[in-house]
Amino acid sequence: MKQRALLIPLAWGLTPVALAAGFQANEHSASGLGRAFSGEAAVADNASVLARNPAAMTRFDKAQFSGALSLVDPQVDVTQTAIDNTPYNQTSKDVAPTQLVPGAYYISPINDAWAWGIGLFTNYGVATDYPDGIYAGDLAGDTSLITINLNPNIAYRINESLSLGAGANVTYAEAELTRHKGMLAGVMGGMPSDRLIGLKGDTYSFGWNVGALYEINDNHRFGMTYRSAVDLQFKDGEFSSYGSGIATQPTVDGRLDVTLPAIWELSGFHKFADKWSLHYSWFRTEWSSFQELKATSPDCNDGTAGQCFYKKEDYNDNNRYSLGFTHYLNNDWTLRAGFALDEQAGKTTLSIPDTDRYWYSAGFTYQWNPNLSFDAGFTYINGKSGSFTEENVAGETLGFEAKSSAVIGALQMNYVFN
Repeated sequence: MKQRALLIPLAWGLTPVALAAGFQANEHSASGLGRAFSGEAAVADNASVLARNPAAMTRFDKAQFSGALSLVDPQVDVTQTAIDNTPYNQTSKDVAPTQLVPGAYYISPINDAWAWGIGLFTNYGVATDYPDGIYAGDLAGDTSLITINLNPNIAYRINESLSLGAGANVTYAEAELTRHKGMLAGVMGGMPSDRLIGLKGDTYSFGWNVGALYEINDNHRFGMTYRSAVDLQFKDGEFSSYGSGIATQPTVDGRLDVTLPAIWELSGFHKFADKWSLHYSWFRTEWSSFQELKATSPDCNDGTAGQCFYKKEDYNDNNRYSLGFTHYLNNDWTLRAGFALDEQAGKTTLSIPDTDRYWYSAGFTYQWNPNLSFDAGFTYINGKSGSFTEENVAGETLGFEAKSSAVIGALQMNYVFN
């Protein structure tokens, strides 16, 4: 019972793979990356617009395919600076590993009024890899959450100015985590790097999305979209207690519920000269729906009957503001650049060292021939450094400093069918 009482505050650490707020992933396309994803619901320069606004499909008079691959290389370092004001100085370097994020999209007009399309991409994902033997091993460890979203859509042009679109979302998710004894090794025996608990499982769920596109003329348009929350229920996950005393068996069936928050976006596009355009977006994520992480099982007791672990989260809805420019250099080359501010969504903790982030982006398109084009995008993300404190399972106050940055590169191919 003493061991179970110590384990009540166990947390599932979620470090943002791409340094977006919480565990959000924005990497849908190389063209969008090059403008810091500004104007995404209105620009509609290739089929990847499906990831943001289905109504924009009415702007395509021929079928088009886009395929993108983004390489995300975060650098997140967390240093434990003190225990109850006593210096400690233990640093966990590069706790968010490099990731590849793919996306694929197809749009086809049906007639002058109707169009359909389908996309395969992700809106949320996370990966962490803290050192196994750190003092705070019970608070942070190895974690991954992978989601894949299949999104068929339909769009209808009401008149020359207004188009509406809607889609269904089938989201598949895999989750896995491991925690280590850390300082609990002094109570439980063994080494700090010994495994303490583990959880893995997969599931799928459903959501929906809608969008609108209003075109003043070909040079000025606005897009607005909404993507619903998706409630993931890992009903048949496997919870491993590794002798922690939480579960009645070494491995038991466990359940974990995670909400992928709803998303709003408002975008504008304005071509103000023959070779220049301006685009911008306001992107809001309803992170307030993410309130806790709790795994349950009738075979668990971490101090609360039927509970394997619990972590309260302190999250609020956040905003992302982006602004960008496109320069149409000639018939072959298009250049773009952008800047974005991604606001902090949650209270900074060891499990989620969230902070404000600044995006600096650039990219280009090369038109290989009338049907085939290639995009490239590059972004540097600078996260605000900061310090915070947390209380571990022994009641000690731990001090931390976190700093973060990331480099993202992406390539994309677009093909127009005759």
